[in-house]
Amino acid sequence: MSKQLRSRLLALLVSMALFSGLFFTSTSAQRTAGVQQNPVASRSARNSAVAAATEAVLRETSVIRQLSIIRPVQSGLLSRAEIERSIIRNLDEDMSPAEAHANEVTLKKLGLAPADFQYRPLLIKVLTEQVAGYYDPRSRQFYLADWIDLDGQKPIMAHELTHALQDQHFDLRRFEHWPKGDSDAELAAHALIEGDATLLMMLYVANNPMRALAFLKSLGGMEISSAELDKAPRALRETLLFPYQSGYEWTRDLYKKGGWGQVSKAFNDLPQSTEQILHPEKYFAHEAPMKVSLPDVAGLINAAASEIRGQRSEVSRRSRSSLQPPASSLWKRLDYDVEGEWGFYLILDQFLKSPSESHRAAAGWGGDRYEVYEGPKGEVMFVSLSAWDTENDAREFFEAYARRTSLRYVNAERIDAQSSIRDRQPDQNSNTQALSDIRGFRTSEGSVVLERHGARVLVVEGCPEGIDCRSLMNSLWHR
Repeated sequence: MSKQLRSRLLALLVSMALFSGLFFTSTSAQRTAGVQQNPVASRSARNSAVAAATEAVLRETSVIRQLSIIRPVQSGLLSRAEIERSIIRNLDEDMSPAEAHANEVTLKKLGLAPADFQYRPLLIKVLTEQVAGYYDPRSRQFYLADWIDLDGQKPIMAHELTHALQDQHFDLRRFEHWPKGDSDAELAAHALIEGDATLLMMLYVANNPMRALAFLKSLGGMEISSAELDKAPRALRETLLFPYQSGYEWTRDLYKKGGWGQVSKAFNDLPQSTEQILHPEKYFAHEAPMKVSLPDVAGLINAAASEIRGQRSEVSRRSRSSLQPPASSLWKRLDYDVEGEWGFYLILDQFLKSPSESHRAAAGWGGDRYEVYEGPKGEVMFVSLSAWDTENDAREFFEAYARRTSLRYVNAERIDAQSSIRDRQPDQNSNTQALSDIRGFRTSEGSVVLERHGARVLVVEGCPEGIDCRSLMNSLWHR
């Protein structure tokens, strides 16, 4: 996928709408119920009630989670307009226009979003719709939407106040500025943060079953809508949910193994990949992802494009240096990052539409690196080099990606890509001379070439017309 989501966006997603949406919002009555009116008191009185409830829920949460309260947590109410302004402010601070553009371009290129998809506006709509409260590590305050029925939403308060305890003991702000280019590990870290809080929420409800009834009653009296979330591209929607769903299952496994002490320990021994979240045994075995690198080939593409322009202008004998195009006509690298097992699963299943097959093909992931390039006319090229645990894992992914490609591009035409195979060095992860598989397609968005060499798979998707994709892939293999 694209750079999945920066830490502040994930922190802003309250579990109420996401978690309860999974289980409680299927009926049309709940979706269309009007906002429950609260005629009791002024906003000041409501703030006082929220403060009292925050103190009480924090005390119980502290006991359940076995984390002491180091300092009180301030709380307050926010209107929907105030929540939207907070979301926009945090987006402006944590996501540059270039990052938003890169995310949008990548999702479209991989067929994970429609051509008219606009990344930032959709995020604002989804988050404004879904957020009903959140803990802010910057202000160290808990905020609850002012339309929420307080008694019924105490499980949600327990979830968010778990974040306050996490912050006091493990410093959540250290997750705000994740190193660029490893968002798969970032998503795994947020699966710990949200999985921890979701597990606590379940135990909080289990302490008093009447809370579940109050929660359901509260939802029935609120205006619950998931229209914007439902309209979001599947890859984005499921990635937003990943820390809550998969994170809960992973944290539950940690809890079963060693109680809250094991969960707390994970904040100092972070999961390193979504693979470790999907396969907890790999976390316990400390199976770290392999580091994979790719060169920035924008210069190579621009040089080749210059030669083509020169040939068309009948000046093919001029030196390459004199054929440099103006900056406005250059290809440039928009993004580089890690897909991870979760990202590859989404890419495959968007078109294979067989979760079991897609999960199987993405399993055995060992590491990867991808890059996205944008051309002067809006052309986009996606490059990915992935390492797999075994040659069989690599072969299975290769075949699944080839099937996905033929489905992704309706008029894809198979081409003879055999000539792109060059003498390779033996695969570093194999004791024998590695064999190669090659597959090529011509599409309306450039050519797609896949090559497997031993336990590694290289994908170039959207190779521009006139560019020697064979030479490009050779340079990527022999970087």
